Amino acid sequence: MTSSLKTIRVLIAVIAATALALLSAAMLPAQAAGLRNCVDVTGSQIGRVGCYETVWAGGVQYRMTFSNQQFTGATPSDRIGNFYVLAPQTDTPQGTLPFLHDHVVATVPAQNHGSYRVIYHGYFVFCSAEGIAGGACEPAMTDIPGFGTVPFARTVNGQMLTSTESIESAADAGLVTLIDTGGVLVGSITFGK
Repeated sequence: MTSSLKTIRVLIAVIAATALALLSAAMLPAQAAGLRNCVDVTGSQIGRVGCYETVWAGGVQYRMTFSNQQFTGATPSDRIGNFYVLAPQTDTPQGTLPFLHDHVVATVPAQNHGSYRVIYHGYFVFCSAEGIAGGACEPAMTDIPGFGTVPFARTVNGQMLTSTESIESAADAGLVTLIDTGGVLVGSITFGK
């Protein structure tokens, strides 16, 4: 009797291990895909699946994960952060569709003492006419399908725009213009790029 109990236990263990191996093999393609760059999300998945893009925060690049690219919920305006879209700040743009661009958000959680936001309102950052005429704002003339060619800000006074402070200071000085996109999205910073 003891021998047959051991045999049954061994058979159950083998069956369980085989089932686990088959289940794991079936799940590998889904897990291997992982979280995708937002540029790679297409078709009916746009705005419906999580994705990531790189963003600037305080002059450093981080990965931002988006759970919802078309947020429609109600949130007090003092709990919404700014999400700036501007010309690429390096030779490698953070986003490529529908045009080359970078993103800037406020500082990340460990650095801003509790004022971190996960809901963002989108703004384009264009060189103003004054900024271009005076040579302070270097534009990257960019064609936005259905919108035309626009002067996305690349630098102001020779400095990259990789922090909200640099963008908002340039806006206060009249060197860049912030254009409300009307878009609101949900995203959170992931440390370690």
